[in-house]
Amino acid sequence: MQELRKLIDFSHMTITPYHFRTAGGKEVDIVLEGPERAVVGIEVKASANVRHSDFTGLQALAEAAGSKFRRGVLIYLGDKVLPFGDKLNAMPVSALWSKSRP
Repeated sequence: MQELRKLIDFSHMTITPYHFRTAGGKEVDIVLEGPERAVVGIEVKASANVRHSDFTGLQALAEAAGSKFRRGVLIYLGDKVLPFGDKLNAMPVSALWSKSRP
């Protein structure tokens, strides 16, 4: 999280990082709260395959954040951007270094 804070410091936006965990144990690795308290969730999986069950934490975050939820992204080792519901996508880690949008 310290490295993420360094990146945020260079941003022109006011962004606050959090970790999200429900009482039931659903969690999201990184939650970013931006302008107007908009929320983005980021999950990281060390797998080339993703399933709907991998999105339970992001879905719980979406429910908790309500209209403030903008997007949930699961970064994984596969090679395709995959939709997994409203505002939820799996994105290959390689896309972070791609010049084109996934």
